[in-house]
Amino acid sequence: MTAQPKKRSVIESGDGGLGLGLALFISNGEDLGPIIRHGFDSGKPEALMQNLRSIVKKKEVEIEELCRLHYEDFILAVDELRGVLVDADELKGMLTGENIHLQKVSSATLLNLDELFELYSIKKNIGEAITTLKICVKVISLCMACNGYIAEAKFHPALKTLDMIEKGYLQNIPLKLLKKVVAKHIPLIKMHIEKKVCSEFNDWLVHIRRMAKQIGQVSISQASMARQKDEEMRARKREAEAHSDARPDEHVYTLDVENTDEESTLNFDLTPVYRAHHMHKCLGIGEKFRDYYYKNRLMQLNLDMQISTSQPFLESHQPLLAQVAGFFIVEQRVLRSADGLLSESQVESTWETAIAKITSILEDQFARMSIASHLLLVKDYVTLLGTTVSKYGYQIAQLIRVIAKYKDKYHQLLLIESRKQIDDILANDSYEQMIIKKEYEYNMNVTAFHFETDDVVPEFPYVAPFSSGVPDICRIVRSFIEDSVSYFSYSARTNIYEIVKGYLDRLLIEVLNDSLLNMVYARSLAMSQMMQLAGNISVLEQSCDMFLLFSAQLCGIPKRIAQRSHSGLTAKAVLKASQNAAYNSLINLANFKIDEFMVLLDDVNWIVEEAPDNPNEYMNEVLIYLETLVSTAQEILPLEALYKMVSGAMSHISDSIMTTLLNEGVKRFTVNAVMGLDIDLKLLEAFAEEKFYRTGLADLGKETTFADCLVEIRQLVNLLLSSQPENFMNPVIRGRNYGSLDYKKVAIVCDKYKDFADGLFGSLSNRNKQDARKRSMDVLKRRLKDFS
Repeated sequence: MTAQPKKRSVIESGDGGLGLGLALFISNGEDLGPIIRHGFDSGKPEALMQNLRSIVKKKEVEIEELCRLHYEDFILAVDELRGVLVDADELKGMLTGENIHLQKVSSATLLNLDELFELYSIKKNIGEAITTLKICVKVISLCMACNGYIAEAKFHPALKTLDMIEKGYLQNIPLKLLKKVVAKHIPLIKMHIEKKVCSEFNDWLVHIRRMAKQIGQVSISQASMARQKDEEMRARKREAEAHSDARPDEHVYTLDVENTDEESTLNFDLTPVYRAHHMHKCLGIGEKFRDYYYKNRLMQLNLDMQISTSQPFLESHQPLLAQVAGFFIVEQRVLRSADGLLSESQVESTWETAIAKITSILEDQFARMSIASHLLLVKDYVTLLGTTVSKYGYQIAQLIRVIAKYKDKYHQLLLIESRKQIDDILANDSYEQMIIKKEYEYNMNVTAFHFETDDVVPEFPYVAPFSSGVPDICRIVRSFIEDSVSYFSYSARTNIYEIVKGYLDRLLIEVLNDSLLNMVYARSLAMSQMMQLAGNISVLEQSCDMFLLFSAQLCGIPKRIAQRSHSGLTAKAVLKASQNAAYNSLINLANFKIDEFMVLLDDVNWIVEEAPDNPNEYMNEVLIYLETLVSTAQEILPLEALYKMVSGAMSHISDSIMTTLLNEGVKRFTVNAVMGLDIDLKLLEAFAEEKFYRTGLADLGKETTFADCLVEIRQLVNLLLSSQPENFMNPVIRGRNYGSLDYKKVAIVCDKYKDFADGLFGSLSNRNKQDARKRSMDVLKRRLKDFS
């Protein structure tokens, strides 16, 4: 540690110090480089070289001294070395001899050893060859097995074998050529397998597209059978309610449904799909196949939903919808069983695409349809489609909205068709009472519509109070109700009752009532036919309750609840009004016919000189007509209508006689003419009283009888035949005896009135009575003039 500063001090001293430093460094065995570098750097290499030479000389002197001191030891060592050399030569000779002897002895052994080494080399080569052959044989056997699997279309074990070759043997194949061939063919075989399974899958696509329609038809047929059985159960339930007063919980209604499990009826093979999907997953391209499957199925769906232009939609809609149903049944099965081949989002997206296309097609086709039955047929199949696919979890709200959207159009078409049918029935009806000769006819035309309250079968032939058109119209109405309820089969039945009721009201008001009124106002019917039409309207009006009950039952509302309902059909009141219109038309027809007879009043001799003994001719004709009218009406019309019609006829006769007396055609008349009117009125009044009581009208409690309808003309005749006509001006007497007479009419008639002709007065007493009546009449005339 302290040597370094000393060295610096020596170096920095003069040439003598350099020599000492060199000597010190050499003795210490240290590096001379710094001193030599310093010498050259300081420009004194000669001094350095000189010092080094002096040191060398000193060392040579020391060596000589050392050799001088140990000279004897060197001589001894050389002698010993020479002795060792002699011993070494002897040993060498011995070794040479021994070597020659050993070589002679071991030459055969060496030959055997060479042979052994050669055998060991052959053994090693054979072992390596056997190992190589084993690997090659294993690889070749695996390749042969793979080929066999492929030939037998067992692609899964083939891929397992390829995977074994690729992962376990390919890198260890010692033969490069074999390794190259195997490595080259592995992807080719995989590609071949992919093509084969894709080919099988493509064949399946073609097959399943053909089979989808059958699958859909079978499923929809099952839905139809289930709906039919449900309808049969409801029909049995309605029948049970109709024949029993028991509470509904006392009966148990069961639906015997056969096994309609989809698996037992819809047998379609998905093996090619499963295999293709699994193979592609084994090949590591499962996503590629999933995309391939989805795109191809979507393409098939688009082709399936193309409308045929070669046939009407009515004929093509069932195959179209069945194809769609089958498609999505298959997709649902694939979704559930194909291990992730399809996702729920893909199926939902496909369904949304399909349902949008279907609704677009339906809206377009519904808008074009002009026949209700066609629209109903398509709607029913659409409903069955919805029922079928909903079992597989598909949403059908859009289908329901389309069906609901066109309910008004459907019912409008139904109304149009019903109007045509009803108009045809009314136009072709004979308007004669229906004569039923057989029990089945009675059940079909009377019992079926509850026209009779009791269940007793009458004796035949049975004369119905209606014509043949009434049962036909009732059948049309019931068919309308059934078709209406059938259209709403997609919704809960209890929720459609009010809707069906509204459409039923429209049918009865807008169609039936209008058609009936057209017949009433057409004036194309005879009196008896008009009577029958009025009777038909009465029966139809009474049938409204039956129609409403039938609607309620079809809508699933129990009969007892429907009967307790206070909300009836508006059509009932409308038909009642039409019935009154028919009665008014009857009255007008009767009055028109009566006018034909009342024209004979113009032929009456109003200034006859002798009192007649018989009624006037017109009255005979009127009575004959009234007799026919009443007898015919009594068989057809209800008592209320009979009362209105006969009362109207009586009032019209009274008005006609009064009008005749008031008209300018009668300038003057005598008391004998009034006596003739009195005879006419007595006959008419007798007829009126008889018919009023014999027809049973008295039991109705009417305040006005038929005879009361003649009160005005009767009071006028009584006044003209009265001995004191001037009593008419007495309020009390007028109110009691002449309350229906009008002052002005009495004044006009009295002005025309003339007492008996002169030749008629044969005695003084009669003359006095006539003079008194004449004076009283004159007083009445004056007072009436004063009053006016």
